Amino acid sequence: MCVAIPGKVIGLEGTEASVDFSGNIVKAQAGLVNVKIGDRVLVHAGCIIQTMDEDMANEIEELFREIEDLG
Repeated sequence: MCVAIPGKVIGLEGTEASVDFSGNIVKAQAGLVNVKIGDRVLVHAGCIIQTMDEDMANEIEELFREIEDLG
């Protein structure tokens, strides 16, 4: 199973986006979803699969932090 966490688009070149995941920069294909710099996105298997608003992204990140604290 793969779990997607929110990242932020920090660069675009054609259909390839640079996505920042808490300081880890990953290249992802943006051809499935229209994105712009600053968008919060979910990436699965190297492709951006969804954009989301800032509140939802923050909520998901907080849930993952809580899960980490349980271990």
